[in-house]
Amino acid sequence: MATLLLRLQGPMQAWGVQSRFGVRDTGREPSKSGVIGLLCAALGREREAPVDDLASLKMGVRVDKPGRVMMDFHTANAVLKAGGGIKNTEISRRYYLADAAFLVGLESANLTLLEKLHAALHNPAWMLFLGRKSFVPSPPVYLPDGLRCEEDLVGAFHTYPWLGRSDREYKKLCREQGGQIRLMLEDENGEMQANDFPISFEKGNRQFVPRRMHVDWIDFPPYQTPETKAQENAP
Repeated sequence: MATLLLRLQGPMQAWGVQSRFGVRDTGREPSKSGVIGLLCAALGREREAPVDDLASLKMGVRVDKPGRVMMDFHTANAVLKAGGGIKNTEISRRYYLADAAFLVGLESANLTLLEKLHAALHNPAWMLFLGRKSFVPSPPVYLPDGLRCEEDLVGAFHTYPWLGRSDREYKKLCREQGGQIRLMLEDENGEMQANDFPISFEKGNRQFVPRRMHVDWIDFPPYQTPETKAQENAP
């Protein structure tokens, strides 16, 4: 098996799976539908195109920085009512994660597909965003050393350095979490479920089915100073 790693990190991100009407929610980790949508943007794949090849990738998330759930109020004027007429003002609540960082892994025996995705993330066809178009990544999603040709998902999570940049924050999180870091792993027998497995992104025919996941904890990954990371990723 091989694994492709993505860095999802920025001031704000949102991964909603239960948004309804005036409430736009966010999960505490990236959704599979959101990650597959990001890959489609990198590839330049239209909404009507099939996504079964991407959805078949086994996904896991390492929660390097859990962030904080925040909420904003938004207002819109002249909103059409379902029964006709116009509503003067519509208020919505939009939740998002602030200052979170996730290492997402996609595992597959199809190395050719992972290589194609790695190249697309390096030079994406369309803009990449973290769940909402206004939420852009701060460091790139692309990781130069993110294609792990001989590592499975959990093995890559063990060895890849922590995504943060502060030694102080690293030690603080280690202490608060008992030296362990949380994983969310796709598992058909998992104890958790989310309705985020994409069948179609076609406009007017978006389809998702439930996906099961398992929560696991591993020892905190190694920490590298920003200078060391820059040297290792230099061409």
